[in-house]
Amino acid sequence: MEWFTASGYWLSRLVLQRMLAVVYLVAFLSAATQFRALIGERGMLPVPRFVRYVPLRRAPSVFHLHYSDRFFAAWAWTGALLSAAVAAGAADAVPLAAAMAMWAVLWVLYLSIVNVGQTWYSFGWESLLLETGFLAVFLGNAHTDPPVPVLWLLRWLVFRVEFGAGLIKWRGDPCWRDLTCLYYHHETQPMPGPLSWFFHRLPRPLHRVETAANHVAQLIVPFGLFLPQPVASVAAGLIIVTQLWLVASGNFAWLNWITIVIALAAVDGNAAADLFSLPRHSPGPGAPVWYEVLVLAVTVFVLALSWWPVRNMLSRHQRMNMSFNPYHLVNTYGAFGSVNRRRHEVVVEGTDEEHITRETVWKEYDFKGKPGDPRRVPRQFAPWHLRLDWLMWFAGISPGYAEDWFGPFVERLLTNDPATLRLLRHNPFPGTPPTHVRARLYLYRFTTWQERRETGAWWHRTLEREWLPPVALSKR
Repeated sequence: MEWFTASGYWLSRLVLQRMLAVVYLVAFLSAATQFRALIGERGMLPVPRFVRYVPLRRAPSVFHLHYSDRFFAAWAWTGALLSAAVAAGAADAVPLAAAMAMWAVLWVLYLSIVNVGQTWYSFGWESLLLETGFLAVFLGNAHTDPPVPVLWLLRWLVFRVEFGAGLIKWRGDPCWRDLTCLYYHHETQPMPGPLSWFFHRLPRPLHRVETAANHVAQLIVPFGLFLPQPVASVAAGLIIVTQLWLVASGNFAWLNWITIVIALAAVDGNAAADLFSLPRHSPGPGAPVWYEVLVLAVTVFVLALSWWPVRNMLSRHQRMNMSFNPYHLVNTYGAFGSVNRRRHEVVVEGTDEEHITRETVWKEYDFKGKPGDPRRVPRQFAPWHLRLDWLMWFAGISPGYAEDWFGPFVERLLTNDPATLRLLRHNPFPGTPPTHVRARLYLYRFTTWQERRETGAWWHRTLEREWLPPVALSKR
């Protein structure tokens, strides 16, 4: 079938696959270096306890069959090594079937982790990585030209990501419709970056332009992905520019990067090659019949599963970031349907004094990414995902978001648990653990230009109330 492949998208596929492998690498490294404190045998939400209550059919994962911290580490590091190999071009150096097997293994490896990750893995970019990774299995390699059906499925995916996010905003918080949401968003987003203070301090008319541009990028531009070239490439380019703007303005793990990756499926590879003075690609041999049959079957399968996200997008009660099956295939996406007007941060403190008095000296735990010390400049971590820091943002919104893990977190601070302390930037009790730990709720806001010049602080904070009273380990 001559229509089945499109040699003009060879460069798009090459860059897409290599970038996707790098995102997989970041995801596996994040899992390998953080899991012990989060979901390990002695973690805050242990996998062994989870698999005792959640059946295999609801959360398919190899860890239903066996779990140990050593086995999980080997699993995650295997994914990291395979990702690095694919990013270096290993999948293009082997036959087509072997390349497909590599991508399939990556998908299975990460699916097993996400499905036992519980609260720590409840973010939309986990499902997005899995859905993209599944489609990458059928995208082929250097031994065949890119298959047209899979390129269209990837365009359909980026359309759902962008259009779903646009709809959830337009239907949600009124500030999106009156163009004022970005008066607050840069300050109240989960984890600001080093440029977020400057974005927040842009003149308000520019914030309104930002918001309007966001609506155009998410509600109008995605339709251009399905139009002929060069319109589709222009639409993809606008989406990529928008995502890079978000990369500069905050830390959203690999959400923006994976969106850029899938947008590349709409970019004309030959035009891009001409732009960068690269040699054009000659059409390769025809795809094997078994491969064509498999790709067409997967296309029908994905289109059938698309009923659920389409129905969700059309619903007045649209839901964000939801998977309709335990394999995280053909999901619905969206972000920031509502925007906080004020930023609350839970500040965790400890003391080594045996008895609590008004004169007790409390020392603050410093997190790697979330705001703490007002004088500390926000750091850039994305595409790395600091899972504990992200959940701390939700804790500041409501204690209900932290009820299943915050208690175990405090218990581990009271024992100076090494795995938990590695998730933090600074442990104020390096010798012996604290006798008591407490948490207080602060209102944070970015400083003004004048305050920044006078104090050197990026944040101003005001104590609001006690969030968790002092607690200690029970003595037996």
